[in-house]
Amino acid sequence: MSEEHISRRGFLGTSATVAAFTIVPRHVLGGAGQTAPSAKLNIAGIGVGGMGRSNLSQLESENIVALCDVDHAYAAGTFQKYPQAKVYTDYREMLDQEKGIDAVMIATPDHTHAVISMAAMRRGKHVYCQKPLTHDVHEARLLAQAARETGVTTQMGIQGHSDEGIRLIREWIEDGAIGEVRAVDAWCSLSYYPFGHASWSSQWSRRPQETPPVPATLNWDLWLGPAPERAYHPAYHPRVWRCWWDFGCGMMGDRGAHTLDPVVWALKLGHPTSIEATSLDLNPDIHPLASVVTYQFPARAGLPPVKLTWYEGVRAPRPPELEDGRRMGHAEGGVLFKGTKGKLVGGVYGEGPRLIPESRMQEYKLPAKTLPRVAGSHEQDWVRACKAGKNAGADFEYSGLLTEICLLGNIAKRVDARIEWDGPNLKVTNLPEANQYVRTPYRDGWTL
Repeated sequence: MSEEHISRRGFLGTSATVAAFTIVPRHVLGGAGQTAPSAKLNIAGIGVGGMGRSNLSQLESENIVALCDVDHAYAAGTFQKYPQAKVYTDYREMLDQEKGIDAVMIATPDHTHAVISMAAMRRGKHVYCQKPLTHDVHEARLLAQAARETGVTTQMGIQGHSDEGIRLIREWIEDGAIGEVRAVDAWCSLSYYPFGHASWSSQWSRRPQETPPVPATLNWDLWLGPAPERAYHPAYHPRVWRCWWDFGCGMMGDRGAHTLDPVVWALKLGHPTSIEATSLDLNPDIHPLASVVTYQFPARAGLPPVKLTWYEGVRAPRPPELEDGRRMGHAEGGVLFKGTKGKLVGGVYGEGPRLIPESRMQEYKLPAKTLPRVAGSHEQDWVRACKAGKNAGADFEYSGLLTEICLLGNIAKRVDARIEWDGPNLKVTNLPEANQYVRTPYRDGWTL
């Protein structure tokens, strides 16, 4: 297959179609190839007004050669910080003109992650993309396959995956600290319902009807990208886009990607067989105020089935073993692993695990550290992998599956029901109408 776009109508959501999807390998495209460890990568940033600026600050050991943002006012501070970088509005123009780019950092709104990541990988560029990897499940599956096909080094921006805490959780569970894990509670007490999370958006609880003028510094058409056409409004940009189904994946895609990371990684989870959701104030425009999502995962490779319950906008029930006065996880979220021999609680941002009650923690003999540790930041883990021609810790193979799991929770929310999931074939089998959310349609002129 050449660099031409792949028609979205050509993918029908079957495993046979996924198997047929191919991308030209990096060396055929004439990419930069493997970079010597002593050399610096030429890195471009796309979406640099918000989280992208933080990501770039962790990449300053390399050459920041180009910056792209559809809103030059929002990104002005980043442009000023890297005056040597050439500035663009359209990522496609940047990728076509800047032939010396080795790697791309992407921190745009969720709905444009897939098209930009795919365009970069097709050109043989290494990709660091913020979480969630994609806006729908179909996109996540194709990006993971594209990363395999092109051989570029990829990383999703879940910083906790490079921290000590997630490694301790996996090592302790594999050591048998709490026996077999058959149930997990995970939660985030915030939500992306406008007044439930962002004070600046409290005046908008439904789609606004006003049509204010587009700021002169913003290319609204490029901001929309593949999303459905709608008029500009500050209810969407900047920052508030995550509240809206058409643009963001809500708290499930934001904190869920962080919080469920140690669960998926430590328990070696694959595709769930069913997902059930109950939500408060569900509507077609905005993510709900609160939700409880329950996943069922089958037994795998000697490990038992797992029931995973995600609490969003509320906290999970407090376990009776947790002593009065002790916090359960992070102030805004955490994970509780329930084993046959005890319970383990962890935070949401890489905090170390604790067995509960504390007396059990004091009795436990810590196991040897068996997993490789990451020196420095999550971004630097990606840089080292790019130069070594290796996989980064949260590459698209792993993070694609993690993203699928998170976004399946959103599908269950939207139908407010239990869905049965055929993972290999990307298909909801019991509610055909739910499949419209597996792969959301693109606006005319946009393809993956």
